[in-house]
Amino acid sequence: MTDCVSRQPAIWLILALPVVVALLASSVYAAESAADWQPPPPMPDEFDWVQLTSGEWLKGEIIAMYEEKLEFDSDKLDLQSIKWKDIKQLRSAGRMRVAFEDGDIERGQILVDGQTIRFLGDEERQMPRSEILSIITGAPREIENWTVKASLGANLRKGNSEQTEATTRVVIIRRSAVNRVNFDYLASFNQTEGIKTADDQRLTMGWNRYVSRKTFWTPLFGEWYRDPFSNIGNKWSLGAGLGYELVDTPQITWKIEGGLSYQETQFDSVADGEPTTASTPGLVFSTTYDHELTGWLDFNFDWRFNFVNEESGTYTHHLVTGLEFELTKILDLDITLIWDRIENPQEDADGLVPLQDDYRLVTSIGFEF
Repeated sequence: MTDCVSRQPAIWLILALPVVVALLASSVYAAESAADWQPPPPMPDEFDWVQLTSGEWLKGEIIAMYEEKLEFDSDKLDLQSIKWKDIKQLRSAGRMRVAFEDGDIERGQILVDGQTIRFLGDEERQMPRSEILSIITGAPREIENWTVKASLGANLRKGNSEQTEATTRVVIIRRSAVNRVNFDYLASFNQTEGIKTADDQRLTMGWNRYVSRKTFWTPLFGEWYRDPFSNIGNKWSLGAGLGYELVDTPQITWKIEGGLSYQETQFDSVADGEPTTASTPGLVFSTTYDHELTGWLDFNFDWRFNFVNEESGTYTHHLVTGLEFELTKILDLDITLIWDRIENPQEDADGLVPLQDDYRLVTSIGFEF
């Protein structure tokens, strides 16, 4: 009797062992199947596919890869912005245009895997993934190259005192494989008790052509500025220069730029016998810093300064910095500090010398498309 009882655990262990082995095998097989799963067929013929470094797959459409971010329209999750470093594989159903650091542009159906990018077709080619500058669809619509952001800040006061204040900014950017063209218009207006106290406008433009991932040259940049309260009726400048991106990560971009320019200023008013215009060559330097602090908060800093002759102000700068709070995909709340400085302002016809510095703190609503 004792021998029979002592043998019962051994019997149950023998009976349970096949079940345990089957369960373990099933778990291992499921894990292996999840890890080895590939989208059928081996290369897509209808959808594009993205595999993340976590092993997850997304099905949809490649929009573009630029500045280390892939814009991907997921079949179920809608438009996604994915860091390039988080992508393990990228498979295109159609032909793509890929720009490389050396300026070459290749076209074809692509497979990005590991450290390489392969162009598939009759003549298969392979190139290093690290040299990719941008990826766009083979037959893009022109509108997809453009980004537009318009911001408006306004303050209206009625009653014991009346005040109307408005600040408008419109930024237009066109990006292609190796080119970037931008226009930036900024205007401010203020009227208090029926007296105009601010009325200035500034339009800047620049054309950057990238010769590598970090180095670019600027065949043309220019600026038009008007501010009667600083005794500037019209001021325009044109120039060319070189630039370099000090930092280029998904969260931070920081670039510097320098060049030579020609500037001409028409003063709003001058004393009798004084010249109404001033022209000068100039040295222009700028730095632009953008930091994505969180998924919904960005910090930006844009500072441009000029060295010119004394008649034109000796030294001038224009600084725009602030925070952008993303409220929706197209709607932002912007808090912006604007600082303009002229080292030697020109005396006007009444003998008044404008202040050197002009500061504005603006809260505005921005729409981005």
